[in-house]
Amino acid sequence: MSSLIIPDWPAPANVRAYSTTRTGGFSQGPWSSFNLGAHVADDPQHVESNRRQLCQIAGLPAMPVWLTQVHGSRVVSLPAGPEESMTADACRTTVAGQVCAVMTADCLPVIFCSRDGRQVAAAHAGWRGLCDGVLEKTVDGFDCPPSEILAWMGPAISQQAFEVGPEVRDAFVTVDKAAGQAFRPRNHKFMADLWLLATQRLNRAGVTAVSGGGRCTYQQSEDFFSYRRESITGRMATLVWLI
Repeated sequence: MSSLIIPDWPAPANVRAYSTTRTGGFSQGPWSSFNLGAHVADDPQHVESNRRQLCQIAGLPAMPVWLTQVHGSRVVSLPAGPEESMTADACRTTVAGQVCAVMTADCLPVIFCSRDGRQVAAAHAGWRGLCDGVLEKTVDGFDCPPSEILAWMGPAISQQAFEVGPEVRDAFVTVDKAAGQAFRPRNHKFMADLWLLATQRLNRAGVTAVSGGGRCTYQQSEDFFSYRRESITGRMATLVWLI
């Protein structure tokens, strides 16, 4: 049976959310076993079986809308019109039963809800999208003050495993000098803390109720897929919806 992570956040009673792990699915080889990504060269039938199993074990009201993620900052509102592109890195909804989801394998998934339980959102924050403002743009889509928004950060690559070049640090520090606190020098490069960078961005946007983090996709190989560790690998999903 696939295992699910239940976010530990003070969400309203009508908000449901989960983050998946890599265990308990049908995929084989490097995608073993609960791969939800259809774009990583896994057997399409295995992916479909995994997605159906996700709906069953998580009690989803509908299949999630699977975005085409491109490490950008576009946010789409769900349900989307028939002509609207699903190429985006975040989605939001006010409609009960509409599941928001993002897929990751080292990048940071962040879910959101309003304290009154009227809106939820999910964002995929790799360093590029994070630097480009995907979290701030997701927050901007809420119809309440940022102080009334809750955020939870899911599994991602930790600072101990995430080495980046000086250009990455420069990109963040150009926007906010305080971002320098999230980079630790090592051998002419830097170890980056995605959770701290995301928390800083959310706090600057007015969201102070931020929880989660701490689960490293790179180091916890039995629990999570990691693109940096394995290159050819599967994807986890982080989901949120209203009932």
